[in-house]
Amino acid sequence: VQLQASGGGLVQAGGSLRLPCAASGLTSSNYAVAWFRQAPGKEREFVAGITWSGGSTYYAYSVKGRFTISRDNAKNTVYLQMNSLKPEDTAVYYCGATRGYIGVVVTSAPYAYWGQGTQVTVSR
Repeated sequence: VQLQASGGGLVQAGGSLRLPCAASGLTSSNYAVAWFRQAPGKEREFVAGITWSGGSTYYAYSVKGRFTISRDNAKNTVYLQMNSLKPEDTAVYYCGATRGYIGVVVTSAPYAYWGQGTQVTVSR
């Protein structure tokens, strides 16, 4: 399994970004893909996740109502649409994949596969 995250950049507060995570090797439907983020000096935290088969989603409280995670199975890509961005959303965003769990896992340890990360910077 390989993941490639992209789409980061610099945006003003209130703006939007869409982060794609292109996946290859997800040969089983028993996967979940999630976005995590890590700000300087902080631990990696869960942002949003989606199951590959059923499309069930789960969001961190801090982003609920502003971010939307979706998947395009034909393109093997998961998207994180981020609206109403805030300076506190500034971080490196990573996509990860895990399998064998029911639903979305919100801790990073079970995720065996990670993309390289993409920087999101939100200015005031």
